[in-house]
Amino acid sequence: MTDLKQMLLSGFDDININIPEDNRMVVSTKKESVLSILIYLKKFGYNHFALVSCNDWIDDNEFELIYIVSAYQKNDEQYQDIEKSSIIVKTRISREKAKFITIIDIFENAEPYEREIHEMFGINFEGHPRLTPLMLERNYKIPPFRKDFDTNKYVENTFGKIPSIKERKEGNK
Repeated sequence: MTDLKQMLLSGFDDININIPEDNRMVVSTKKESVLSILIYLKKFGYNHFALVSCNDWIDDNEFELIYIVSAYQKNDEQYQDIEKSSIIVKTRISREKAKFITIIDIFENAEPYEREIHEMFGINFEGHPRLTPLMLERNYKIPPFRKDFDTNKYVENTFGKIPSIKERKEGNK
């Protein structure tokens, strides 16, 4: 991990690397460097794309995209050091007209993850071939995983006022 850390630090500007555990590295970077870092890691042997996730930092008016990659096991008998580790690449983007470039050209299996993040957070992945709904059946003014989505207001507007147990008991008298 230390060798990879040094190679990343020497090859990329504006990155911060933290190793919180022996087999985990967290690379925080500007959005412009994410694709290059993912390509580099894939060439270095981190060819398994595990997932992309999203955090909503509403107070900072930003989303944080979190990419996790690891290496496939090559030898059935014994894990190699690289196969025991995972790399987390983080970047932040603005919540306003949130957009980021797709990574499907690097990792094809990112396709459903990007669709889910698009649907739940409203992030547009430029170059994605089909940002169609993956799970939701309704359109939302504010995507439902954003912190400013008001679940109670949505339920009341969509389904009407649901009477409390006390109101139901009183109505049956």
